[in-house]
Amino acid sequence: MAITSANQLELLQTAEAVAREKMIDPALVVEAMEESLARAAKSRYGSEMDIRVSIDRKTGRATFTRVRTVVEDEELENYQAELTVEQAKQYLADPKVGDQYIEEVPPVEMGRIAAQSAKQVILQKVREAERDRQFEEFKDRAGTIINGVVKREEYGNVIVDIGRGEGILRRNEKIGREAYRPNDRIRCYIKDVRRETRGPQIFLSRTAPEFMAELFKMEVPEIYDGIIEIKAVARDPGSRAKIGVISYDGSIDPVGACVGMRGSRVQAVVNELQGEKIDIIPWNEDMPTFLVNALQPAEVSKVVLDEDAERIEVVVPDEQLSLAIGRRGQNVRLASQLTGLDIDIMTEEEESKRRQAEFEERTKLFMDTLDLDEFFAQLLVAEGFTNLEEVAYVEIDELTVIDGVDDDTAEELQARARDVLEAQAKAALDNARALGAEDSLIDFEGLTPQMVEALAKDGIKTLEDFATCADWELAGGWTTVDGQRVKDDGLLEPFDVGLEEAQTMVMTARVLLGWVDPTELESEAEEDEEPDETEEA
Repeated sequence: MAITSANQLELLQTAEAVAREKMIDPALVVEAMEESLARAAKSRYGSEMDIRVSIDRKTGRATFTRVRTVVEDEELENYQAELTVEQAKQYLADPKVGDQYIEEVPPVEMGRIAAQSAKQVILQKVREAERDRQFEEFKDRAGTIINGVVKREEYGNVIVDIGRGEGILRRNEKIGREAYRPNDRIRCYIKDVRRETRGPQIFLSRTAPEFMAELFKMEVPEIYDGIIEIKAVARDPGSRAKIGVISYDGSIDPVGACVGMRGSRVQAVVNELQGEKIDIIPWNEDMPTFLVNALQPAEVSKVVLDEDAERIEVVVPDEQLSLAIGRRGQNVRLASQLTGLDIDIMTEEEESKRRQAEFEERTKLFMDTLDLDEFFAQLLVAEGFTNLEEVAYVEIDELTVIDGVDDDTAEELQARARDVLEAQAKAALDNARALGAEDSLIDFEGLTPQMVEALAKDGIKTLEDFATCADWELAGGWTTVDGQRVKDDGLLEPFDVGLEEAQTMVMTARVLLGWVDPTELESEAEEDEEPDETEEA
């Protein structure tokens, strides 16, 4: 067809119709038309020419122009789209490099192949615009609940019509016993929105803990208003869940508000989650107290928190063990997810046996090293002494408070303990030298002979070797592998060297070796100590 013979307004009408149908900007459709016409013109005039098409947004008239750019003589490569300054003088008054000479060319006759090609360009542009529109619409809705209609099921994944797009509810994001048929209404949580080559991918979920939190926000006005906050959610989808809530208004009970009159609010959430049982727990900043609440209905006798290891030890009465663990470990697993801590549960009998074993081990240590009888060694352990260092260097008053221990006895105890420690240090030092430890490491301040021995056994024999260590290699730590926290043993961890102390020692070694400028460390420390202006305000 010839553009000149076509109704000029027909282009604009077509663009508006397509834009209205696809809910995109009509200007994008017109730009696609301009590009398709320019491509058809290039096939007629030559692909090396820079042919451009402009469609008037009011009249629909298409204008075809040829553009040539002024370049340096030596840069002239494309004679159809470029010209030199000398050549441009016959067209332009005072041509400079970078100027453009634009001339209008006759419209082209579009044959069948050119028309088909133009159609493909327009469709491609429209599809891209539609995908961009969908992504922009849904990217800000991630983290919210959306209602949709089931379209079909593919390999266990449910395709959901969510209005101006489609979402996918993967098999592992469905609550176990749920089954859907086409045209069923479904409520899901928008977990993620990704821009991909085949269009935006909207991933839905019904098992995410955030889904339950959003449901409570819809059912409980106090949560929506911010009076009550959901601090943590842990779910075993379709079976049981625990949710920690806190109230910022002393007159409002967070648990009661979430339960509602006769359980109406929590029941609405339970019905949406196919009967999933929900334990609503009052949040407490004190983690052991919160854990005691989270393990309900089991009773807890004792809690010991290890913040560095992010582990917590829970002691329960013997008859409460199965209740605390729950069916297939469900209760303790959910409590662990809720608190973010690894939980070790033991009975009072097991804890008593462990404490007795520790008592006997320390008693034997003092009997063997200090040449004491069993009764005297037990007295030391009962007073809280756990190792030789405590006996050797503690204030003498703390020894004389033990029945039967006077000043002379206390001094004798300390002398024996110091003699043993000195002998152990000498043996460790001799062994370290035998392993190849050098004086640069042995004389480094902060390392005991036993520490040097442990390092030498691991191949760290010089100060240079020590300076290349990472702090976690020395102090140990925890890493997460496949969702499980795994312990990394540190070389100096048995000597109670913490992460901060290890970091300080390594940096000191690097300064001594000249690897690090101490002035830079001082400036960094000063920056860290400077108060934040916003916090002061």
